[in-house]
Amino acid sequence: MREAKEEEMEERGMGTESELVSIPATPHGVSTPETMSPSGQRSPRRHGAGGSVAAGSYSAKSWTPTPAMISPRFLSPSISSAVGTPMKRVLVNLRGYLEEVGHLTKLNPQDAWLPITESRNGNAHYAAFHNLNAGIGFQALLLPVAFALLGWSWGIIVLTIAYFWQLYTLWILVKLHEAVPGRRYNRYVELAQAAFGEKLGVWLTLFPTVYLSAGTATALILIGGETMKLFFQIVCGTLCSSNPLSTVEWYLVFTILCIVLSQLPNLNSIAGLSLVGAVTAITYTTMAWVLSVSQERPPSISYQPLPSSSFGSAAFLILNAFGIIAFAFRGHNLALEIQATMPSTFKHPAHVSMWRGAKVAYLLIAMCLFPIAIGGFWAYGNLMPQGGILNALYIFHSHDIPRGLLATTFLLVVFNCLSSFQIYSMPVFDSFEAGYTSRTNRPCSIWVRSGFRVFYGFISFFIGVALPFLSSLAGLLGGLTLPVTFAYPCFMWIRIKKPQRFSFSWYLNWSLGLLGIAFSVCFSIGGVWSMVNSGLKLKFFKPN
Repeated sequence: MREAKEEEMEERGMGTESELVSIPATPHGVSTPETMSPSGQRSPRRHGAGGSVAAGSYSAKSWTPTPAMISPRFLSPSISSAVGTPMKRVLVNLRGYLEEVGHLTKLNPQDAWLPITESRNGNAHYAAFHNLNAGIGFQALLLPVAFALLGWSWGIIVLTIAYFWQLYTLWILVKLHEAVPGRRYNRYVELAQAAFGEKLGVWLTLFPTVYLSAGTATALILIGGETMKLFFQIVCGTLCSSNPLSTVEWYLVFTILCIVLSQLPNLNSIAGLSLVGAVTAITYTTMAWVLSVSQERPPSISYQPLPSSSFGSAAFLILNAFGIIAFAFRGHNLALEIQATMPSTFKHPAHVSMWRGAKVAYLLIAMCLFPIAIGGFWAYGNLMPQGGILNALYIFHSHDIPRGLLATTFLLVVFNCLSSFQIYSMPVFDSFEAGYTSRTNRPCSIWVRSGFRVFYGFISFFIGVALPFLSSLAGLLGGLTLPVTFAYPCFMWIRIKKPQRFSFSWYLNWSLGLLGIAFSVCFSIGGVWSMVNSGLKLKFFKPN
């Protein structure tokens, strides 16, 4: 009887009962055909792209069952006996799938073609690697400069407040990633649009996030090229001084290395590079302050804040120091993008793994930032040059420290800059490919994707050559991008979560958000004043 029934079902094109039970349900109740993305990831085929999915297939508006409809009451023995065993198996299988899917997230098929959301097999380890790589880097080397302007007390107080403030806003971003059931905000600009509106969200966040990504990438080319030049000088010494490469040529060498590494297809594929960047950042920041405090301090050292000719000059110097500290905490513009690489289900939401990895990452970041700021200021005081602690190490102790150890430190900086370039450039790559796929309605080919990345690498190189003083603009960078880290997440929480009026959460987020905007304006003014006062000179890693 069963064999005859299965033969009849096969003749009608329905498949056997066992096949019906094993077919996984999709959010629309039908199986979704798949295409292969350029990097080999399987992705849902976009409806309407190159014709319909299949003849007679259901439309996107077809009825979708929910877990509530397939409740334990519906599957009770009295009812299940009526429906029969095969139908019960189908319902149990469907119910388990819907519970796994959870909130039935509405996926944008285009996301399967873009480098940030192409692969969603991330985990807490990947989150820790990416957050470490994005959260610590060359900006940490400038913290002793801020302490030289603020002194011991205010330097430690401001650094501590900034650390916990940005940790709170990072928690907000992690929570808001799936704040609306059925919707994942995979990019910072998307969350801003949901909170502030389509036009206002873009207007508020597009420039600072692009500035953070592209500006940081350009600064990394400058710093990486300068550091490669110093590494070459230390290793070769007088043997290679007959016809050395110029600084611009070292920028070009570093840019080519960045372009080669940027051919990795998506954000998850650079997890290994992020691990390398995290390890090298922790290592060279630790080596920088350990080598500094282990040497004799300069005889004329002083820990008093740098004197100023006028009250206005002192105020601008302090604001610039605040901006340097704010710029030390970066990476919030990548938090949602990192979380978007993780799978999210009802039982295992993405924010759990993301927050677990972020906590580990920012604990290690604190163990790097505070020692390098305090140790660097203790070792050099207000003699700290504008280029930061590595510049001071080269100026004061280049003849006291073994050449191999000093060269290793600079080589680690190069590796970290190469790794950081990849993660900070990924949102720009994503934007390029999003524009291409929205116009052509198909994924980027390997050649198109490579072309975008080569173009971006050389554009960053030409900007760095034309504006070589960008690496000394830490205060201005910190001021312009401060709302992304310290202000906008607080306003987003108020707009999306809508805490009770005049509650503690309402007061806290309004206060932090308004303070963040006010500080952004002040720090930007201080950064501009510092840039003009320094005569737009490149001061990072510039030896005497």
